[in-house]
Amino acid sequence: MTSESRKPNAQENGQQNGQDAGHSNGQVITGSVRLVHAAGMHARPAVKLTKLAKKFQAQISIRASDAAEWINAKSIAKVMALRAARDSIIEIKASGKDAEGAVAALVDLVAADFPDNAP
Repeated sequence: MTSESRKPNAQENGQQNGQDAGHSNGQVITGSVRLVHAAGMHARPAVKLTKLAKKFQAQISIRASDAAEWINAKSIAKVMALRAARDSIIEIKASGKDAEGAVAALVDLVAADFPDNAP
């Protein structure tokens, strides 16, 4: 089965609360990827995703495409509670100086089915 993934995109986010705080020129970087893991987003994939997300300074949020609420990608409890099923589209957004790298790394992790050699 092939994995659908979309490269990160920059979208103008504008200033929030009148502050820019140096968030990659006010941009939000987004990406999406199909969850191909047989069991969906359970404990092992959730731990790998949050562990990788924590390596970045960017603020990172994810959601399953059928969910309205964005959740903190650095919270293991929230990522596990997402309960995204196999073949769900996972949407990722990030802001901050390393946001583009964060989105690209997370898209790659999910697309590669959370390999054991993942960071």
